[in-house]
Amino acid sequence: MRASRLLSLLLLLQTRGRMTARELAAELEVSVRTVYRDVESLSAAGVPVYADRGPDGGYRLLEGYRTRLTGLTTGEAESLFLSGMPGPATQLGLGDVVAAAELKLMAALPPDLRTRAARIRERFHLDTPGWFRTPDDVPHLQAVADAVWNQQHIRVQYRRWAHPQQVARVLEPLGVVLKAGSWYLIARSHHPDRDPTDPRTYRVSRILTIEPLPHRFERPPGFDLAAYWDQYAARFEADSYRDQATVRLSPDGLKTAAVLLPPVMARAVHDNADPPDPAGWTRITLPVESLRHAHVEFLKLGADVEVIAPPQLRDMMTGTVRALADRYLGTTRDATSNATTGAHRDAG
Repeated sequence: MRASRLLSLLLLLQTRGRMTARELAAELEVSVRTVYRDVESLSAAGVPVYADRGPDGGYRLLEGYRTRLTGLTTGEAESLFLSGMPGPATQLGLGDVVAAAELKLMAALPPDLRTRAARIRERFHLDTPGWFRTPDDVPHLQAVADAVWNQQHIRVQYRRWAHPQQVARVLEPLGVVLKAGSWYLIARSHHPDRDPTDPRTYRVSRILTIEPLPHRFERPPGFDLAAYWDQYAARFEADSYRDQATVRLSPDGLKTAAVLLPPVMARAVHDNADPPDPAGWTRITLPVESLRHAHVEFLKLGADVEVIAPPQLRDMMTGTVRALADRYLGTTRDATSNATTGAHRDAG
């Protein structure tokens, strides 16, 4: 552990130049006193570490000194695909490993390339969760990832939408996917009602318990996780939006629909819009998940949308509009009536 920390301290000085003891302590998550001892150990081992005094002082290496001790461990090499995603790496339990791998790579780069790499990090950042939502709570993600990596069967208690909601499954975990802040497990299921060769998708946040089993499994030859996910996502989208609705949108509604409606519906607004009528309103046929779902989504557009079909959806919108009118206009009439009655009473 201490040898790893000494190497990290050395690589920090090599990649970043002069650093104070307090900055080094913060990076290494140790005390300043520990940094003092580690610097003394490096000096005793022949590493040319120098201390500059004064307000702009700190530790630095002799100009031109470069260590060649930058070999990646197996775990660090395997974690490099997550180097741009610190949040997901931490959820998978690989945060420290990714940080160490990135530090070693930076130390191995020539100064000009190292500067370019640092500029990229300063200017580009990947934030995976969608807006207005927090990432899923995934206490079993690391156990799932371990099982995927080790090709190990797992037994899970899983909460699903269908009845019965809680089910037990023995799974062969093939991979994990991060989609808009949510983690999904792709696995084959040992269940009499499931084709054992057909992978299925499970949301990791709905795994209630997980038990690694002692026996391993062989991955299906040629299984491509990215290709499977692309096909699954396209199929899921097509299956989810089976119904249609025809609406009219005002010019303002046409603009806000692209922002407020789900992506599938927003794309249809862009692709399926008829030419505007003389009043500027546009007629569009959109895919919808269900009448209830469409009812909620179209209410976001307020008076800038008119539902034309199907009739059931138009009736739902009409009922909501009437209820809102009774709620707000009725309250106004009651308040006005009460005020008038009170005025007459005072006059009498």
